[in-house]
Amino acid sequence: MKKFFDVILARNELKAEVFLKELEGKKPLFVCTIATTETAKIQGISAAGKYPEFTDYTPPADAELLLLGKCKCIAGVPVTPDGIPTPALITMSALRLADIPVLVASGGLKVKPQIPFLDLGGSPGRDIRTGKAVDNVEEVIQRASLAGEHLAKTADYLVIGESIPGGTTTALGVLSAMGVKAEGKVSSSMPENPHGLKTETVRSGLAAAGLAFGGLANNPVKAVACLGDPMMPAFAGLVIGAAQQVPVLMAGGTQMTAVLAVINALNPDVLCNVAIGTTRWVIRDGSSDLKGIVDQIADVPVLAADIDFASSRFGGLRAYEKGIVKEGVGAGGSAIAAMAKTGGAVNKEILLREIERNYALLMGVK
Repeated sequence: MKKFFDVILARNELKAEVFLKELEGKKPLFVCTIATTETAKIQGISAAGKYPEFTDYTPPADAELLLLGKCKCIAGVPVTPDGIPTPALITMSALRLADIPVLVASGGLKVKPQIPFLDLGGSPGRDIRTGKAVDNVEEVIQRASLAGEHLAKTADYLVIGESIPGGTTTALGVLSAMGVKAEGKVSSSMPENPHGLKTETVRSGLAAAGLAFGGLANNPVKAVACLGDPMMPAFAGLVIGAAQQVPVLMAGGTQMTAVLAVINALNPDVLCNVAIGTTRWVIRDGSSDLKGIVDQIADVPVLAADIDFASSRFGGLRAYEKGIVKEGVGAGGSAIAAMAKTGGAVNKEILLREIERNYALLMGVK
């Protein structure tokens, strides 16, 4: 796989390189779409929070970290059960190094962040095993699309990331409802990917909704309503609205494929202006297959920030190399944007130093 700056051109190298060159030296806006789903509270589904019931606090805490450099709704920062810090640490470091502005958008939250944010009118998501996961999907897509249109006028391009614990399971739900084969292919924030649990959860949701695999191939709104999460309509709408005018980098891992499937079914024309930006950890993850899922949906390029924590002096960062966390809060896309905006002046070494500096400050270590 080719590299350009410290960015791996991971899928459709030609398109990926053209897309990346188009971003070089330009001014992005980073939008972090946050939401919560009760699906995250299923024991063993997500590592995004020390205890499953804490997952309601992870997205607002991530958003506060991006804007304030610290969290207000919790003490410290969001960590996995093993104490590994949120990928928002990577995002915050990249955005600050390259002086990239941030806007937080809510798709539906139980706990509101103590910062200014754009409310797209959604509600927190229910457990997808009910088969009735998300309310007001169409209205949120319309509102988000309108927001995306106007945000596109404020920047040369948009980088859109997400924070929603349990999101790879809901992604599998929507992909399955839409007929995309993704069982055993979505990634996980844990080193041991609980594919069996995710598949079982999704099959329970399909059964509760009275659906078979692929039953909603042409009805993305219903697929999200039955088996998705409230981040998806907000994220999809923002992309649809913005990508009609400017490039959009969808910043995330395998969750982006569910959003991609929704956009492809609603407005495929905008995808000529869209790429997925993730991390090396997702691309090299043997327990998931981002490219294999994208191949079934649309021909969009995939870029990956070549971030490497193997040489870090902190065990909490080196843990990323063992497959813990991998991506989230737009970590890969924000790193790519920082490298592109500075013409490569921000590279992976400079990024690691800044992440270590912020890690030491936030985790209270030396």
